[in-house]
Amino acid sequence: MTCNIVLVDGASLHYYFLTGRGTQSIHSVKLGTPPDGGILAQIHILIGTMTGTAEMVAEEIADELKADGHDVDVEPMDGLDSGVFQPGPVYLICTSTYGQGDVPDNATGLFEDLESTAPDLSAISYGLISLGDRTYADTFCFGGQKFDDLLTKLKATRIGTPMEHDASDGTIPEEVGIEWAREWVGQIESAEAA
Repeated sequence: MTCNIVLVDGASLHYYFLTGRGTQSIHSVKLGTPPDGGILAQIHILIGTMTGTAEMVAEEIADELKADGHDVDVEPMDGLDSGVFQPGPVYLICTSTYGQGDVPDNATGLFEDLESTAPDLSAISYGLISLGDRTYADTFCFGGQKFDDLLTKLKATRIGTPMEHDASDGTIPEEVGIEWAREWVGQIESAEAA
């Protein structure tokens, strides 16, 4: 009689092959690590949006990164406060710009709470996708820039160069975002390996 067993032990998966002569361990994998030993990123995407474009970009990026084996959560900023930032995942702020260079309405509460409570975010790393329209050159991508400035002031560490998408240039933001995100994830892996 033979039998295969998979056990979850804390942060590892253990695969065993049982025979009539005993148990033989054939493979162990640390959860969160692909079998080839590479590093998987744990990413929490926070979405600031008015029209749904930033949410669409975030969802497309999340689907692609999940297909690549990364652990990705997506959460609109509605009702969030500074407590959303916890050590562990790398955060990806995906936000549009609204009005006179403001953060979107659903991001206002989080932004204002970060400003008023000024938590120490030195244990937090993040990336930034900022959506705008160069037709409004004076406030192009200001929503994202405001988050970037505030998180930097609170001692969070930005990984990579922010992506700024121009709605008037004819490119599709989801496609540009996926390409940018794949490069950005490589920068996360380099930062974590250092």
